[in-house]
Amino acid sequence: QVQLVESGGDSVPAGGSLRLSCKASGLTVYYWMGWFRQAPGKEREGIAGFNRISGNTDYINSVKGRFTISHDNDETTVHLQMNSLKPEDTAVYYCAYSTYDRPIRPLSHQDYNYWGQGTQVTVSS
Repeated sequence: QVQLVESGGDSVPAGGSLRLSCKASGLTVYYWMGWFRQAPGKEREGIAGFNRISGNTDYINSVKGRFTISHDNDETTVHLQMNSLKPEDTAVYYCAYSTYDRPIRPLSHQDYNYWGQGTQVTVSS
């Protein structure tokens, strides 16, 4: 049984930092790890993706230079380091893994087939 468990969500003031983690179990083959977020009343958006084969990363423009996606050496845990947080970063954050053995759109939720339960990030002004 595949399970993705996120942690690290919290409430922080603007300018603060948080590190989200997502531990995967039950997955033996996967190609992309991603982080998505969804704010109230908005669609889910992809913010960061990481290809475990090539090491390539992709970020949405609004987080470039502030957020960094990485994984542990055992490749079962993906992290999202978030610095210089802004109130507009407030959302529920989801990790996702893609087992599709084909080119995908790293920031498209439609190209990921396993999801975590979400963790709340709140940034106050």
